[in-house]
Amino acid sequence: MRHALVIGGTGMIGGAVSRHLIEAGWRVTATGRGPRPVPPGATLLLADHDTLPTGQYDLVVDCACYTAAHAAQVLPLMRDAGSAVMISSKAVYVDDAGNHVNSPEPPRFDGPITEEQATLPPGDMDYDSAEGYGPNKVAAERLLLDSGAPVTVLRPSKVHGAGSNPARTWWFLKRALDRRPFVLLADGGRGVDHTSAAANIAALVACVADKPGRRILNAADPDAPDGRTISRVIAARAGHTWTEIDDQTGWHPWHRIPPIVLDMTAAADLGYRPVGDFAATVTEEIDWLLRNRPEDPEGWFDYPAEDARVRTGSRLDT
Repeated sequence: MRHALVIGGTGMIGGAVSRHLIEAGWRVTATGRGPRPVPPGATLLLADHDTLPTGQYDLVVDCACYTAAHAAQVLPLMRDAGSAVMISSKAVYVDDAGNHVNSPEPPRFDGPITEEQATLPPGDMDYDSAEGYGPNKVAAERLLLDSGAPVTVLRPSKVHGAGSNPARTWWFLKRALDRRPFVLLADGGRGVDHTSAAANIAALVACVADKPGRRILNAADPDAPDGRTISRVIAARAGHTWTEIDDQTGWHPWHRIPPIVLDMTAAADLGYRPVGDFAATVTEEIDWLLRNRPEDPEGWFDYPAEDARVRTGSRLDT
């Protein structure tokens, strides 16, 4: 039985990766910084990058690699592994003007973003910040890829799945559960920020495990639904319908204009097959939220303000 080490295995992506590998017949050791649940069949090891285990694994997946220092700590394990994966982010990409998803000015890409798109320069500022997140991911990517180890870097977009934090689907799901009669959608809901199901990322990890190599792959859902589509999918799962109103105050977590879409050709050419599209895979997060309702993020549900705006909005075609 092949043995995988999943660093950050108690998180959303790590949990999905662990579940997928176990179902495929792997033995999985999942690390976490605290005694949080891991998927049935996985072994929990309390550890962080400062206390990683020794030993040789058939696959090492780092879901918590945010800096070059993290990359340097996991590199010995990845060098000795049959295959290795680092979870990065689409936040590393920049447009021709140097703008990225966390910059004050939104980026403008000509079309679907390939892995050849320019990235931010590497950096070592606070990685838990808008300015530092992308540069630190780039620094970690480069250290691992330049090492010669069989590391595949995966760059997901807006990730969804059980255990999501923040749970972006709650934006529409709570409104549907509260039976709001309408929903406000900026720019008619045409904004697109490509979704990435944790289950699809896990399937790509499994594909890479069987085809080790040094490469970068985008990791997104096979479709790129706009906000209007996402709102309808989530409302339908909650058994609700509403009137859609075009209003510029109707921001939502997937509102991106110009749109951001990742090109998935390279992963498909490698043999990757997704678990499902957004509608099929988002049910995991929605059902989890129905069992574990989160606290409402501040500013997300100002219903009186929405009620005041509805009189000036325009209904969208249904």
